Amino acid sequence: MSDSEQVTAESEKAQSNRDRVYLKGLKVDTVIGVYDWERAIRQTVVIDIEMATDAWSVAIEDQIDKAVDYAAVTKRVKALVSAAECRLIETLAERVAEAVLSEFGVNWVRVSLAKPGALEGVKEVGVVIERSAE
Repeated sequence: MSDSEQVTAESEKAQSNRDRVYLKGLKVDTVIGVYDWERAIRQTVVIDIEMATDAWSVAIEDQIDKAVDYAAVTKRVKALVSAAECRLIETLAERVAEAVLSEFGVNWVRVSLAKPGALEGVKEVGVVIERSAE
C-alpha cells in the first residue's frame, strides 16, 4: 500500500469512527429481574443504540446496501430482547451489543438500556455500555 493509500485508508477509518447512526427509544417487553415476581411477568425496557459507521461514503453512493440497515437492527434487537430472560440489565445490554457488532458490520456500538419504574420514586434505572469489534 502506498503512503497516499494508507493516509486515505486512515482518514476513512477516522471518519467512520466519528459518524454514528442511532436508534432511540426502542421499547421491548421482556422477562428481566432478579426477584421471583419479576421472573413471572414481562417488563418494558427502553433501548438506545448508537453505531459507528462511515456515513460520508454511504451518503456519496446513496445506496441502502452500503448503509447500516437500522430496520434490520431494530427487528433483530426486538427479537433478541423479547426472547431473553436475563436477570440483569447489564447482561441484556451485553447481548444486544454482541449481536449488533457481530451481525451488522459496525466496529463500535453504544447501548443504553433502561428499566422504567424499577424503583419507587425513580423514573428509570439503566446501564450504558460501549463495545468495539477490535
